[in-house]
Amino acid sequence: MRMIKWQNGTVITPDQTKLPLQEVTLEVKTVAQMAEAIKALRVRGAPLLGAAAGFGMALAAYHSTAKTRKKLLSELETAGTLIKSQRPTAVNLFWGVDRVLNKAKSIRGTIEEVKAATILEAQKIADEDAAQNRAMGKNGSVLIEDGDTILTHCNAGELATVEYGTALGIVRAAWEEGKKIRVIADETRPLLQGARLTTYELKRDGIPVTLITDSMAGYVMSKGLVNKVIVGADRIVQDAVFNKIGTYTVAVLAQDHKIPFYVAAPSSTFDLTRKAEDITIEERRSEEVTYVGCQQIAPNDITVMNPAFDSTPLKYVSAIITEKRVYYSKDFGLFKKMVQ
Repeated sequence: MRMIKWQNGTVITPDQTKLPLQEVTLEVKTVAQMAEAIKALRVRGAPLLGAAAGFGMALAAYHSTAKTRKKLLSELETAGTLIKSQRPTAVNLFWGVDRVLNKAKSIRGTIEEVKAATILEAQKIADEDAAQNRAMGKNGSVLIEDGDTILTHCNAGELATVEYGTALGIVRAAWEEGKKIRVIADETRPLLQGARLTTYELKRDGIPVTLITDSMAGYVMSKGLVNKVIVGADRIVQDAVFNKIGTYTVAVLAQDHKIPFYVAAPSSTFDLTRKAEDITIEERRSEEVTYVGCQQIAPNDITVMNPAFDSTPLKYVSAIITEKRVYYSKDFGLFKKMVQ
């Protein structure tokens, strides 16, 4: 199922903050609305953010009343700056903006031709993501054996992409191949993307899933209940993987229990000109920690730390699965060479 669509100047996508109890469709008509949806996590997940960024740029072009090419490109640059400012860690957001903006700048024709090219490029990003995720699933499914139980953290499924999923795309591919597998999903505090979204997807698709609290990950590993760990990624740099907060903990536990720890991400998530120390980790509102839904669970005026992501050094990663190939740990030395 497509998670994001373009319909005559409107972007259609699920409001992920309402799931799993309500299935609400967002109709995004302006760049400002798209920016708000990204900031509020109505739209989330690294590959989906790339597509959303592209469609945000398409909205700016479609609704522009600019009379000159120069003015239109200026408006697109302003729109791109707004979109990029919403979340600092997920590189796909920046990649989606830059890809569409660069395409618009490359068109030397009329304003209408620039607009058409902008919208077409955004659609290409979405179409490519759908195809890449299926290729990633096929590449990664060879690592999954019949009878495996796979632990995953956060949501790297269809909801986090245009279609099919990254980490859960591998799970889906293995399931479609007839492998009898199970999934253990961490709840993923503080916003519970594992509890709300991953279990929703897997239950909908009939794939066996068990929900645990984040603090149970070590327990289930120590009991021999996990064979593999697969997570997504929001940015992959020369020496680390950035993903939802708590991923690093799971990776360390997996290594201690000799459990393979796999990362699934498209090539657009690679940012190999940078190292972990160069990346800004998004710090989100304290209320996400002090409240569960509308219920306050902590004292008033308590000091809160709420980073959205953490950094997992590559030494804890067994393999990174992309739409092109599987990079095993012995291949990670290629990352520095890829940008030289």
